[in-house]
Formats: sequence, structure tokens, C-alpha cells
Amino acid sequence: MAETLEQLIDRLRAVEAQIEAAFAARHAAKSAEAGLVIEAGKPCFKADALRRQKAHRKPAGLGAIRTPWPTLLTMPLIYGMALPLFILDLSVSLYQLGCFTAWGIARVKRSDYVVIDRHRLGYLNLVQKLNCAFCGYGNGVIAYAREITARTEQYWCPIKHALKVKGSHERYREFQAYGDAEGYVASSEAYRERLKRGE
Repeated sequence: MAETLEQLIDRLRAVEAQIEAAFAARHAAKSAEAGLVIEAGKPCFKADALRRQKAHRKPAGLGAIRTPWPTLLTMPLIYGMALPLFILDLSVSLYQLGCFTAWGIARVKRSDYVVIDRHRLGYLNLVQKLNCAFCGYGNGVIAYAREITARTEQYWCPIKHALKVKGSHERYREFQAYGDAEGYVASSEAYRERLKRGE
């Protein structure tokens, strides 16, 4: 007998959880091998591991000399994104503070998305640490904003599009089919209740 869509989704989630667990185990093993310890929720390295890392660090000035000129020309464009990212960060934070509080739904925890920790790596020079902090911040803010807008979409319009959407968020899978008026009316409150429970 063919599996139902719900059974396939459940099986997919189970496999995704196994894959995530396998990646986490591999990452933890590699990090422990590199001397990583987590103290008070922050990544730290044992002194001998940090010394080994620093042996691989290249001087910051040498990197600038060897950087191709087209890359140097793009630096203002790259770092020019810092202000728009900061404005996005502030805007979505204020948005969820006001709207999610008013709607009674769980707020997105910013620190789950915006993680700045690569500056602790001994093998990166100052310029590389700055670049890594920028990328961590930028990608984190975008992921944070995406989760806020995904929860907003689940609250107001949990309906799939008629056309395939590339790179849709995780919540989209469970939205109602395009054109299913009865399903939308019947399930809208359930979607909102799940958000209030933090799901």
C-alpha cells in the first residue's frame, strides 16, 4: 500500500533528524579533536590547541598584498551592507516585539540565529576575524528575519503558492494547498495556536 503524504513527511523528518544528529556527532568529534571546550556557553580552546592554531595564522598585511585588485575594489560594496543589515536587524526585532506580543505568539530568539564566535579561532588574523564576524552577522540576521517572516506568514496566510517556490522556509511544507478554501478555513486557528505554543 502506498504511503500517504503525511507518512512520507513523517519519514522525511525522521531521516532529517538522523542526518542532523550524524552531522552534529561528526562536528563534535572534530571540534573535540581540535581542543574545543565549551565554558559557560562560550567556545574556548585549550592553551596547547590555541598555540597550534596560531602557528597557522598568516599576517594580516600579507593577505592584503596578495588580494587580487578586483576583490579590493568590492570591499566598499561588501562592508556597505553593514548598515542595511543593521537596519533590518533592528526593524525585525521591533516588529516582532510589537506584533508577536500583540498576537500572543512566541518570539524568535535572536541568539539562536546571530552567532559571532569565529573571532576566537587562533588561526585567523585580524582581517579574517573581521570578515568572519561580518558574514556570521549578515547570514544570522537574514536567517533571523526569515524565521520572523515565516511565523508571520503562518499566522496570517498559511497557504502554499500555485507555483513551486525555490528555497521555501521549513514551515511552508505544512501550509494549505493553493485553492483549498475549506482546509484554510478549518485549519487557520490551529496554525495560530501552534505559534502560541512556540511550534
